[in-house]
Amino acid sequence: MKLSGGVESALHCCVVLTTATEPVPAARLAELHGVSGSYLAKQLQALSRADLVGSIQGKSGGYVLTRAAERITVLDVVTAVDGAEPAFVCTEIRQRGPLAAAPEACTRPCAISRAMAAADAAWRAALHAITIADLARSVDEDYGPAALAGIRTWLNGPSAGEGAPAAD
Repeated sequence: MKLSGGVESALHCCVVLTTATEPVPAARLAELHGVSGSYLAKQLQALSRADLVGSIQGKSGGYVLTRAAERITVLDVVTAVDGAEPAFVCTEIRQRGPLAAAPEACTRPCAISRAMAAADAAWRAALHAITIADLARSVDEDYGPAALAGIRTWLNGPSAGEGAPAAD
């Protein structure tokens, strides 16, 4: 399974937004994570279309989570950014070539298709079991309780480049 880089950026933004006390401008999120604003805007738009983040307009505008971090799963973010399609799509290769099986002999998915579907279901279940709140707790466990607080301070600070590094 290969995910787009947008998934990583979107997950980081969601974790950062758990600590924000006010809407965070896209430019500030892009700066924090060292990515271009136009690139991050695409990820934020995908999150917004999925109703995971909301955009507040105006001078004090920016992005906020639309619901509690405990109610947003990693799978929600992956699906918002990369779509809900399965990683493997069976093309019924067994029905092609010189020894092709007849369609009536293929009444159930082949072993390869079944294995891939089971793996996809397991992967999705694992991502569904992890919330953005879980990831935020992990940041504090990995970097100490001041990590997200430092990010909050940096986000609210008047000048860029000061404060804590981006959460991992």
